[in-house]
Amino acid sequence: MRRWPALVVLLLCAGCTSQPAPPPPAPSPAAPDPGRSGPVADMLYPEHGNPGLDVLHHTLRLDWKPDQKLLSGTAVARIRPVVPATEISLDFTGLTVDTVTVDGRPATGTVRNGKLTVPATLVPDQPVTLAVGYHGVPEQISRPSRRGDAKEGVGLRPAANGGAWTMQEPWGAMTWYPANELISDKALYDITVTVPPGWTAVTNDSAAPMPAYLVTLAIDHYTPVRDTGPHGLPLTYWVVPGADDKLLPVLRKSPELLTWLESLLGPYPFETAGAVVNGSVSAMETQQLVSMGRPLSWSVLEQKRYEDTLLHEYAHQWFGDAVTPTTWADLWLNEGFAQYLEYKYQQKKRGYDDATLEQVLRSYDARLRRELGPPGKPSPADFAGSNVYQCGAAMLKELNDALGDDRFWSLMRAWVAGHRYTNQDRAAFIAFVTAHTGEDHSKLINAWLDSPTTPE
Repeated sequence: MRRWPALVVLLLCAGCTSQPAPPPPAPSPAAPDPGRSGPVADMLYPEHGNPGLDVLHHTLRLDWKPDQKLLSGTAVARIRPVVPATEISLDFTGLTVDTVTVDGRPATGTVRNGKLTVPATLVPDQPVTLAVGYHGVPEQISRPSRRGDAKEGVGLRPAANGGAWTMQEPWGAMTWYPANELISDKALYDITVTVPPGWTAVTNDSAAPMPAYLVTLAIDHYTPVRDTGPHGLPLTYWVVPGADDKLLPVLRKSPELLTWLESLLGPYPFETAGAVVNGSVSAMETQQLVSMGRPLSWSVLEQKRYEDTLLHEYAHQWFGDAVTPTTWADLWLNEGFAQYLEYKYQQKKRGYDDATLEQVLRSYDARLRRELGPPGKPSPADFAGSNVYQCGAAMLKELNDALGDDRFWSLMRAWVAGHRYTNQDRAAFIAFVTAHTGEDHSKLINAWLDSPTTPE
């Protein structure tokens, strides 16, 4: 995820239904059932999500009326109970429930304090099907952050022109369908949205599992622009003619950006790629179809920032989307990696050396540890603070220096290839580094993740 303005830019030398991307062929997942997860309670935000449930599949059949800004539809969730329970409890808020069934039988549903609760007898590993009909005008909800972009909130929100768009990290899916808002619960999605003529609904159905925060929906007068990435990868940029014309030259750099990322990280981990432009002031690594906001200005500097941010979100397809943290406490596994790749791209484009990068990273690191603490111990009140980006990137540079480029990038490629479509944590990463390199770098990694001051 990124925001406007960018965290840091180094210029040291100076009538239709929805139209999602065509469904890709099924991937080769790491597990036999790609919708099966091992949900765990999130240590930063235990009030969100239900670790007793593993959502395997979401089917969303939605209708959007721009003149009323009204969302209605049916959400069907195939759920695997993890523990015995007497109710289904999912995150849901702001909309009116019309009908509820469990395995086809009528049931009751109560929405209170951000939860939809449905009485049901749940037996571990015996899946049930929950269907919920609902309607209402969605509203974004607050995000626990002091970042400049936090004031726009998260979740699905109507746009002034009658469209709608969502950004939902660390949560927000609950504003438009009943969701298990755990980063550790990845599910498959099948989404259809009906809109009036002249409108287009864009979403990111994927053959690979996704946690709720990586799902996107945007409704506007979109036009698709098709492109081709490395080794024939299908690319689509969803833009509004006129409003987004100035952004297209940067979006069309996607083949170059993805080719460069593949040179370091190995094959792109999904079957399609691209971007959808929305009304946010930020950007998101939504799976296979990154969400890019519209900058308030378009200076030469802003164009460079937009390109850097696009690269950052594409880098997340490897780090964050293909391999996802188990809890939000390890957000550095997302943002530190994407930020470090952004810096390496800036080095390539602008020509500054490693000594300069070291100086800049240590300067940012020292300040951010004082202000926000170490990246491995984030505050729940400061979600996605700059420390998990910059201090995480600083740790990776130190590991890169210790291993050398060949061994470091081999490690990065192997990490993704060996853990694709799974959730991982710090312990798993350290164990993998040790196994892959034959060396113990745990002291280096832990020091950079936990120290209150910049390690030597």
